Amino acid sequence: QVQLVESGGGWVQSGGSLRLSCVASGRTFNNDPMAWFRQATGKQRELVAALSGNSGSTSTANSVKGRFTISKVNGKNTELYLQMNSLKPEDTATYYCAGGTGRQYTEARNYDYWGQGTQVTVSS
Repeated sequence: QVQLVESGGGWVQSGGSLRLSCVASGRTFNNDPMAWFRQATGKQRELVAALSGNSGSTSTANSVKGRFTISKVNGKNTELYLQMNSLKPEDTATYYCAGGTGRQYTEARNYDYWGQGTQVTVSS
């Protein structure tokens, strides 16, 4: 059974930082695309940042460029991270880790495996 388990969410003041983690079990994603998505209340799920299968390419939402950094550590259990700096109230959302099995990696439909989500709340 494939599982993606996120951690690291919480409450932070505007301008603060958080680091989200995601650990995969049941299969590795060492050579597969992985991504962070987020969904705010009443809004559609949106891509935050994604890594291509060989981690050679990155896609980052314009709203977080220069503030958020995605990274991955390959191994027995693939680990995905999202370093979030200079957080803003509009970053408040549930953040989801996702793992894919194909070559495309910039849309939610490209991902077959999802974590349960971790809440990030940024106060002004």
